Amino acid sequence: MSDKFPVHAVITGIFSATPDQAFSAFLDTRQIGQFMFGPCVRDEEIVSLTNEPIVGGKFTYSVRRQDNQFDHVGEYLAIDRPHHLAFTWSVKQDPNGAQSRVVIDIAPILEGCELTLTHQMPPGSEDFIEQSKQAWGKMLDVLTDVLS
Repeated sequence: MSDKFPVHAVITGIFSATPDQAFSAFLDTRQIGQFMFGPCVRDEEIVSLTNEPIVGGKFTYSVRRQDNQFDHVGEYLAIDRPHHLAFTWSVKQDPNGAQSRVVIDIAPILEGCELTLTHQMPPGSEDFIEQSKQAWGKMLDVLTDVLS
């Protein structure tokens, strides 16, 4: 792993879905709007969800929270269906311009799959580990319902 993102928040979820179904959820904007963003996850309104799910492709997931718009942007670094997905992650409105990386690894298990999400953050992000775990953990909890 790169020294550029030495701070890691790691979350694991077990799903009664195939690895391919879990993998697809992270690339399908319809499903992203059900478990990553929107009223099922937190008090926000989805403005638009656009992505180009190819290596080098970019995404923009825009939401509105209390009259403020947040544009979550990134670029796909690796797409190895159905086991490995990696992308950059940042919020366009972040005054620090902080960028991080999200790595998702999916392994088949007896009745579904195990998904491990690692949010890799830059030095100095140690205070954000728990917040990141809670946010991604909530999304994976909602994803359990979306995939069932």
